[in-house]
Amino acid sequence: MTFITRKKIGTKLYGSMSNLPNQPAIKTVTVPEHRTNGEEFILVKDVPNCKIILDQNTTEHVVIKTLTKVLILPIMGQIDEQYDEIFIDKGACVEFFKVDGNWYIISSDGLKLE
Repeated sequence: MTFITRKKIGTKLYGSMSNLPNQPAIKTVTVPEHRTNGEEFILVKDVPNCKIILDQNTTEHVVIKTLTKVLILPIMGQIDEQYDEIFIDKGACVEFFKVDGNWYIISSDGLKLE
């Protein structure tokens, strides 16, 4: 079951979907590896390198902001139908949405994929 949450901040209305309504919406990751668990926003910091695993069983939409180097890979499927993993560097922010078994980058702050 998917839950849709909406939150008004100032004059803007934000929406997100989560399979786990009891999980915190924001997670700060300070360990070398993390598997998504329904978070809406993940902040990665205080670790030299980190691997974020996109778990399609618990997460449909997530924003990842990093203050370190991060490797992002899905358990199943690909990212934008062509990448098995992507690497983002310190200061980057990327937003993912799961559709039909693949993960799609729907927003980024200038992420370059080659």
